[in-house]
Amino acid sequence: MNYHILREIADSWVLLGMFVFFVGTVFWAFRPGSRAAHSDAASLPFRHEDKPARDIIPTKTKRSEGQS
Repeated sequence: MNYHILREIADSWVLLGMFVFFVGTVFWAFRPGSRAAHSDAASLPFRHEDKPARDIIPTKTKRSEGQS
């Protein structure tokens, strides 16, 4: 295979494959059943607005206060 054959394949089939992938991704994102998942993801930053979430790593514990 030389450069011209690879160039012809890239110009036609790869472009077509990328277009099909793009259209499929757009249809997947805007499908009717995804409204609940998108609204849940959109409200994620405001989930703990009334009270903060618990710390994953506690800053001080009773056990570590007694030790130096």
